[in-house]
Amino acid sequence: MGGFFMDWDGNLRSVEDPGGGYVCDVDLPARYVAVMQGSILAHEATLYKTLTDVEKAGIKAEVVPGSHPWGSKRDGF
Repeated sequence: MGGFFMDWDGNLRSVEDPGGGYVCDVDLPARYVAVMQGSILAHEATLYKTLTDVEKAGIKAEVVPGSHPWGSKRDGF
């Protein structure tokens, strides 16, 4: 299973490698991604199965690797 979701900074991330110590729980029929850290829900997002699906939704965002940090200095990270 693969796919992409948008993080809170407007970057696209892979559900297989979200980074930041997070893991993704994906509900395929609902196209829902729960980004979890342990048992804590950190972020919710829409699942896009392919980059073509992202483009069809009108989203223009960079795909970042899991090593890319979540948040920024302005966010306190």
